Amino acid sequence: MECIGNPRNDQANDAQAYSHNSYQVNSPGNNYKLRTEARRLLNLAFPLMGAQMAQLGMSLTDVIMVGRYNSVDLAGVALGTSVMWPVILLMMGIGLAVTPAVAQLDGARKYAEIGEIIRQGLWMAIVGGLVASLLLFNIAPLYGFMRVDPAAAAISVQFLKMIACGVPALICFYCFRYLSDGTGFTRPALYIAVAALLCKIPLNYILIYGYFGLPELGGVGCGVAHAITMWTQLLLILVVVTRKRFHYTRWMMQFSWPDWHRIKPLAIVGLPIGMTLFAEVGLFSLTLLLLGQFGAEVVAAHHIAMSISSITFHLPLALGMAATIRIGFRVGAAEILQARTTAAIAIASTMCFGVVAAIGILLFRDAMVAIFTTDQGVHDLAYTLLLFVVFFLVFDATQATVMGCLRGYKDTRWPLSIALFSYWVVGLPLGSLLGFGWLGETMGVFGFWIGLSTGLGIAACLLCIRLWRVSKDAELISALAS
Repeated sequence: MECIGNPRNDQANDAQAYSHNSYQVNSPGNNYKLRTEARRLLNLAFPLMGAQMAQLGMSLTDVIMVGRYNSVDLAGVALGTSVMWPVILLMMGIGLAVTPAVAQLDGARKYAEIGEIIRQGLWMAIVGGLVASLLLFNIAPLYGFMRVDPAAAAISVQFLKMIACGVPALICFYCFRYLSDGTGFTRPALYIAVAALLCKIPLNYILIYGYFGLPELGGVGCGVAHAITMWTQLLLILVVVTRKRFHYTRWMMQFSWPDWHRIKPLAIVGLPIGMTLFAEVGLFSLTLLLLGQFGAEVVAAHHIAMSISSITFHLPLALGMAATIRIGFRVGAAEILQARTTAAIAIASTMCFGVVAAIGILLFRDAMVAIFTTDQGVHDLAYTLLLFVVFFLVFDATQATVMGCLRGYKDTRWPLSIALFSYWVVGLPLGSLLGFGWLGETMGVFGFWIGLSTGLGIAACLLCIRLWRVSKDAELISALAS
């Protein structure tokens, strides 16, 4: 069957040389060009990295604009954001199963089956979006239970109610984005993220401060701007996926009711992804809450160090996303050796970047911290904490990329187990024991960072071992792909 409207002819021609009916390891004598594969991987990764940076830009926009309004609204938005993202990432992660599913079908040239995956994925997105909205709309009892400051909680509750109006659109947006990403077309993710940022900035300005006759909404206006931006992203991705380029997937050819037999495989792959993202984000959120006992200066320094660390995290994360797509395609084309080579290229690139970034932070950490604060006490503590970032950055980058590689093989349950063990059985307990002095002298924030660093190091090592085993086991790859 010929690809209709699919411009990735180079990938399709590569796939023609291999059997699609078995998962046999190809001969090492195949003329496989590392430089070409590295270029393809980076071509996929750079737009995804730009999209992640634009998303970070939206978060910074919220902090800057609401922070200039007043501190109570900033606290309310910060509280709302800390609740919003774990819930959204859980639902978004479940839908992330669409990416490797589409990539493997694309590699196997089973184009007609892609459409049904998207239709069933949309049902998952609609249900997940509505569940997330329901949770966010009824969050007030949680704040009462945690005894959150009433003034900040009132802002946060209204902020999340506005967010809840846009979450279903956002989850559906990601489903369509996974169609585009999974077929190797990652540039729309960048373009739409930049458009969303350009939309969010003026909306924030108008709605927070009340211009053009609109009421002054403060932090709640930030939530309204979020919701409008979410629906805008959905409309923009619909413009993309209805183009002729995607006609070969036939996702618009018919209507499909929910089919559990097709949803179940997606849920089996996607639920562990969502839980892994939730577990990781939840770890950092809980750590921040625990550090609150040590005072505002410690919390501020911790936040600055984590913010600088998160900036360097986007390239490894994008490489992991690109590896999911590329490995999925190779597995679908029964190119098992080539898929393993793709994983090796992704990991080597990530480790090189991690080393360079760590050296950069070590050399310029004073100037980096100075951008965030003028308080000398906060500056000095954040400056010291960045030494931990220098130490664990390579591990953190590696685990993010390896996680993406394993998703390309649809291996998600073992990574979830590794994440839970590394972060919640080792990292957080160790950090608490050292931080609160339950094993001797109280180490405070340094104890928690030792725990985080240890957890990330263990996760990176165990995930690499898992990838080594999966990538060379043709029978296991076949079982995971089925």
